[in-house]
Amino acid sequence: MEPYSFDLTENKAIIRNRGRICETADELLSSDPFRKFVLRSIQSLQRHQSLLLGIFGDAPIDEESINLLIQTLRFLARMPARLIPGILPGSEIFLADRELFADFAEHLYKHWRSFDRFVICNSEGDALDQRPYRTFNDTVERLTHLVRGTFRDIDENISGSHPRIYRQVRAGAAMAAIALPHTIFPDTSPYCVLNQVPIIRQELLYPPLVLNPPMNKRTGRFSRVDCNPLAEVEFNDTEWLCYPAKVGELLILIYFQQHFFELGFSLCNLFEIAGDDDLRRRPDAVYAYGIPGDTLDSLGVFPTVFYDDEDHDLLVAAVPNRDEFGYFGYLKKMVLTLHNIRMMKLGHMPYHGAMVRITMQGRASTILIIGDTGAGKSETLEAFRMLSDEHLQDMTIIADDMGSLQIDEEGVVRGYGSEIGAFVRLDDLQPGYAFGQIDRTIIMSPSQINARAIVPVTNFANITRGYPVDLVLYANNYDPIDDEHPIVEQFHRPEDALAVFEAGAVMSKGTTTSTGLVHSYFANIFGPPQYRQLHDALAQRYFRALYACGAFVGQMRTRLGIPGCETTGPEQAAMALLDLLASR
Repeated sequence: MEPYSFDLTENKAIIRNRGRICETADELLSSDPFRKFVLRSIQSLQRHQSLLLGIFGDAPIDEESINLLIQTLRFLARMPARLIPGILPGSEIFLADRELFADFAEHLYKHWRSFDRFVICNSEGDALDQRPYRTFNDTVERLTHLVRGTFRDIDENISGSHPRIYRQVRAGAAMAAIALPHTIFPDTSPYCVLNQVPIIRQELLYPPLVLNPPMNKRTGRFSRVDCNPLAEVEFNDTEWLCYPAKVGELLILIYFQQHFFELGFSLCNLFEIAGDDDLRRRPDAVYAYGIPGDTLDSLGVFPTVFYDDEDHDLLVAAVPNRDEFGYFGYLKKMVLTLHNIRMMKLGHMPYHGAMVRITMQGRASTILIIGDTGAGKSETLEAFRMLSDEHLQDMTIIADDMGSLQIDEEGVVRGYGSEIGAFVRLDDLQPGYAFGQIDRTIIMSPSQINARAIVPVTNFANITRGYPVDLVLYANNYDPIDDEHPIVEQFHRPEDALAVFEAGAVMSKGTTTSTGLVHSYFANIFGPPQYRQLHDALAQRYFRALYACGAFVGQMRTRLGIPGCETTGPEQAAMALLDLLASR
């Protein structure tokens, strides 16, 4: 087996290795991957008719001249430019204009760093599997130092001087994973074809990461279909990886194709990665993100689909491998759709909302704010955190986006989360929030509307502990406030509450392709509408239980969807929430 393989595809550089990679500058510069990269870079320069191609002088840019160029770079990695023409005949053409050649070398370095760069380590059977950081250190860290050091040596040998400022950029890989084969399904299972896909066991990334996926919005909804979308799909183990996600108490296996590697790797900031013990049990769902070809097109006009395989007690989902689906929301929301459906089947009620446990003056309250995307849930809680700082003893995030309610043996309604991270809009956050978390952040589409960040916000113990719910509020982002419409309004009967929560109204903030005031069943298109009869019964039962427990149920007018109130609305809602907690 080859020690490593290298692929340049679209804007991605993917290195798969077993045990070792290049260890010296000469080994790096004489490698086949480097040659592929140089060819790709020169082709790009030719398309743009770049002046940097002047390093070739009047010579044709062919295999012979490219070989000579690479040889020149190999010599430059270990000796001054002035010595090389006497050792390597023909190299003088490249070194005739050293400033131009220095610019060319700088271009190669920048061009390499413009790729999304991944290292996938398979350390199966070699002791390092038990010490993952050594695996990463012997691959990713070594590659980083090697690439950066090689460029610096070449640059200094061309210029004959040392730089005065050293910038320690990520010159190797931005993301890496140890991925190993693992048998999940028995040979008799129709899903045994998935066993060949390596499963990520550990992951390494260098935040802050800035990614520019093909899309910055999600559209449509996830549709239930009557046939298995994976029935005719072949999985190439050199193109797919599996992220085994612990979504709350569930195990969901997320398979993603290399076209979407940057999105699949980003899951580590959102969902806890499953341990070895978790992989010994049957998964609750599988999701294939990036099915090639037109396999799914016959399943609907917008083929983002899932199938309820009742024979195998497994939910199965799939999304096509096309740029229009290249948005992290298609990963996150489909996974949460599967979570919600599974929870309903277990007798639990899913919710689309944010849940926190707030401790003030020695008293703790668990608050659930339900509402659609852009309703002001996270914005209000962040404003609350800032405004109540002197009174706030602790604020524990249980759920940033979705979770479930469960009724314990004593009839108490308890809240659970599903994610350890948040996929948040940069546009609506308090100034400085993203920068305060930037050392752990993955930023997506920063120059576009609906720019997002994926940030770890809590730990797995918090989302699975199960806290008694004290307040349930619907996030109303569209109503102005007046004497008859206070910021926080209590519903005194379950029927009144259900009418508002079921209507699910929200003023769209542009996070999907919908605009204006829209309605969705319980502000949650991710599972409940597809199983409405089941959810209706659960909603009736759980809202009655909330009132029986003495929980405060109402709505909170955040006004986030009203122009001019994007900041003041959540701030005033946070103040009203602070007053409410102080009075309870």
